[in-house]
Formats: sequence, structure tokens, C-alpha cells
Amino acid sequence: MFEDLKPHIQDLRKRLIISCLTLIVVFLVCFSFWDHIFEWIKLPLTQAFQNDVRGELVQLSPAEGVFTAMKVSFFASLAISMPVIFWQIWLFIAPGLYKHEKMIIIPFVFFATLMFAIGASFAYFIVFPYVIKYVLLFGNEFFSANISVENYVTFFTRLILGFGIAFELPVLSYFLAKVGLITDETLKGFFKYAIVIIFIIAAIITPPDVLSQFFMAIPLIGLYGISILIAKIINPAPPAEKEED
Repeated sequence: MFEDLKPHIQDLRKRLIISCLTLIVVFLVCFSFWDHIFEWIKLPLTQAFQNDVRGELVQLSPAEGVFTAMKVSFFASLAISMPVIFWQIWLFIAPGLYKHEKMIIIPFVFFATLMFAIGASFAYFIVFPYVIKYVLLFGNEFFSANISVENYVTFFTRLILGFGIAFELPVLSYFLAKVGLITDETLKGFFKYAIVIIFIIAAIITPPDVLSQFFMAIPLIGLYGISILIAKIINPAPPAEKEED
């Protein structure tokens, strides 16, 4: 049994090595101008401080600046390396696919990268400015919002990457429908469970307030609906299955 798995393990290691080397190289490049990336990351907070919020970004420990630079550089390298990572994921699963299924590698990498970018952009330009202003305004009449720079970067990257990954749902649905693992009826039947899962994910990624959770949950529900349409086009359920439902 181990001998059967050995080629897959070796291929997985190869894909991981390529992905990690890409991340390291891009990380080193990003680290050389991490301050410019950080200026872009802190822009929503700067705008909040300029408008309604009393406070400032502070360093609470001697090494916090170094760790912040590393986090910023890793976040940027991960976002930039996404096409390579998606490419390696595809190359790992491709040996188990039919020849005609392997032909969708270019669309898979392109749309996976595009949806990640759309999700991250949606979070940065629409969700995050509201969220950061809302959480900082809470109680701001009683105390100043002196924010740890490392905590801010962690909060920012978690939200942006969370949205980017969550927006991969239509791409994942397309792939699973293409290989025959799901149909539109499969997704319709799972819809009520998906709603619960979506709100749990939104509660984990966003701050503990209802409105910001809805900012994430509503687009995900819409993407789930798009996924159903994609599955209906790519791999519709047979009439017999629809009649049973």
C-alpha cells in the first residue's frame, strides 16, 4: 500500500517545494520594500484616525517592528504567489483526471487567481474600512484607540485572505462539477447546511458584530447561488434525481 502512495507523496513534496521556494523568493523581494506595502495596508486605519477616531498605531515590544515587517512581506508574497500555488495544486491533482479534464488548467489558474483578487479587493475597499472604523469608534468617547501595529496587521491579513479564499467557491464548484462529483441538485440539497457553515466562517473571520458578519455572509451566499448555476450548466442532475427530490 505504501508503495502505491509513494509516487503521490513524492509529487506532493515536489509541489510543496516549488510553492515554498516561490514564496521565499517573492518574500525576499517584498521585504526590501515592506514599508511601501505597509503604507497601503495601514491606509484604512489612517483614514479612520483622520476622520472620527482618536488614537494612533503603536509599537508595544522591541521586536514588534521586525515581526510586522515580516508579516507584511509574507502577506504580500502569498498574494503575489497565488497563481503559482494554484498551478501546483492543479498539477498535483491532474494525474487523476481524464485528458479532457486536464485541459482546463489555464482557466482554473486564471479564474482562481481572479476570484482571489476580487475577494481580497472587496474586503479591502468595501468591508475593511467599515469594520476598522466601527470597532475603533466603539467606546472611543471614553478611551483612545492605541493599536498595536502587529495586532493590526494580523487582523488585516486575516480578513483580506479570508475573503480571498472564500471567493474561490465558484471556481471550486466548477471543478467539482466538471469531474462529476457534484450536481446542481447536490448543492441545492446542501444549501441549508451551507448557510450555517457560511455564518460560522463569517463569525470566525470578522469582528463579533452582526453587521460585519453580514458583510461577509451575504456575498458568500450569493456566490453559493452562482455555484449552483455553474453546476447546473456544467453537470446538471439527471431528471430521475430531480423527480426524487
